[in-house]
Amino acid sequence: MEHAGLDGGGPSARAVNFLRFPELEARGLRHAFTLRSAPPLISKDVPRILQEAELPENYAIGEQTHGAGVAVIRGESEGKVIPTVDALVTREKNLSLVIRVADCGPVWIHCGKTGAIALVHSGRRGTEAGVVPAAIRRMREEFGSDPQQMLALLGPCIRPPHYDVDFASQILRQLHGENVGKVVDSGLCTATDLERFYSYRAEHGQTGRHFAMVAL
Repeated sequence: MEHAGLDGGGPSARAVNFLRFPELEARGLRHAFTLRSAPPLISKDVPRILQEAELPENYAIGEQTHGAGVAVIRGESEGKVIPTVDALVTREKNLSLVIRVADCGPVWIHCGKTGAIALVHSGRRGTEAGVVPAAIRRMREEFGSDPQQMLALLGPCIRPPHYDVDFASQILRQLHGENVGKVVDSGLCTATDLERFYSYRAEHGQTGRHFAMVAL
């Protein structure tokens, strides 16, 4: 396992500030993770967020029920909310996958063999349900993806001692258990840095949401 490099996060001329990861950029993935903003970003802001992040404005976003549901997205999505899923998988170009988080872990996955990507929302309950392994299995079934050719990156999420369940470590164990070739941990804790991140737990539920996104 490796620890992620970071790119960005400081003041920007743009209305939205983003965090990006060199490991994903090295694979040619267009991606971003929104940072704390005033006022907080909400779901209706997604088209503007994608435009400022220079990602395709055709996007899919999951309902996020803290389960293990996975959806394969094909063709035009037009901003549809996909019911009962916490993981999105695609091999379509010019299509953005989007999730919302505020302590739960965003996991980006890319297969170098098939070009398939996944974006997973995995908090305590989703991790216990196995949503990350479910997404990897779906990539294998739909596209013939090879875990050994995959990169998986765990982004900012809440971690001990700020939360007593170390689901971040469990996610990393799950990735290794699926034989993912390269596993990268950002090492970032949302509850530790409230200047940049939202934390549902640290802020007692009165907080905004981050948007994680990726596109080929």
